[in-house]
Amino acid sequence: MKSKQVLAFSAKPYDQSFLSIAAEALGNFKFDCLSFPLNPISAQMAKDYEVVSPFVNDDISEDTLKVLSQGGTKLIALRCAGYNNVDLVAAERLGIKVVNVPSYSPHAVAEYAIALMLALSRNIPKACNRVKEGNFSLNGLLGFNFYQKTVGIIGGGKIGQLVGERLKAFGCEILVYEPYNIEACEALGFELVNLDSLCAQSDIITLHCPLVSNTRHIIDAKTIANMKQSVMLINTSRGGLLDTKAVLGAIKSRKIGYLGIDVYEEEGTLFFDDHSSDIIQDDVLERLITFPNVIVTGHQGYFTEEALQHICLTTVTNIMQFKSNQPLTNQLIV
Repeated sequence: MKSKQVLAFSAKPYDQSFLSIAAEALGNFKFDCLSFPLNPISAQMAKDYEVVSPFVNDDISEDTLKVLSQGGTKLIALRCAGYNNVDLVAAERLGIKVVNVPSYSPHAVAEYAIALMLALSRNIPKACNRVKEGNFSLNGLLGFNFYQKTVGIIGGGKIGQLVGERLKAFGCEILVYEPYNIEACEALGFELVNLDSLCAQSDIITLHCPLVSNTRHIIDAKTIANMKQSVMLINTSRGGLLDTKAVLGAIKSRKIGYLGIDVYEEEGTLFFDDHSSDIIQDDVLERLITFPNVIVTGHQGYFTEEALQHICLTTVTNIMQFKSNQPLTNQLIV
């Protein structure tokens, strides 16, 4: 077994740099890094690695886990918070432990969500492109104030709370749909409402909840129909929270007046790689990016120096706990 090595998948140059620094500071092992994702085929590369470290869009299905188990893998150290791509039941049955990075720089994602809101509300991308062409006209750039607008936050965890706190400073009324962190949200002055009320009252809706079975397509044709005309919709959480085809239809009908997404339902084969010379086959995504009132970015909400440091340090700490037979602080349990 390669006991002093960890195999990292989907490790871009910036990941490799931060992982190496973290391992040198805290660990007694080093990372072998692969730029391509983990899946049932690439899992064969992990033979004799006791620990592998995948990323957010890697395929950690039962098929992948079987290959890893056969190769001797005992720990999957996710470099992300989300684990909807992991078959935890199969992992437990195969004797593979799974750990994650439950919280990394929530400020980065919260700030990014608000950046998308501001860019859309003031038509900043369009204005920037115009000026580059020597066009300084203001026609078609009319925006709106956040002051006294109602913002609906779906998911009142740490990121949702940070978004709400910052938007209160703009003078917004904050509504939250959140089944668990009720006391924390109320202490911050947010109004707890059900999903229907949130959709009906909000000028801006932003998603900050995990992707699980009961949140998949939480925004669909039904919830969209209940929203205000020309509502702004922001998603920096997980692509599967939106029924993207329903959202596309709502943009065409102008029910959704502004859309900002940093995640996408079918992002797995596209995001984090350069496809600028390719013919992208995803017709829904290609249609979305043609609209002037839509901003699509490639899952960069988390992408700050501080967040990468925290992700890599936590990943190394998780691995060190496993190697020293300590309790796994961030273990994911079925």
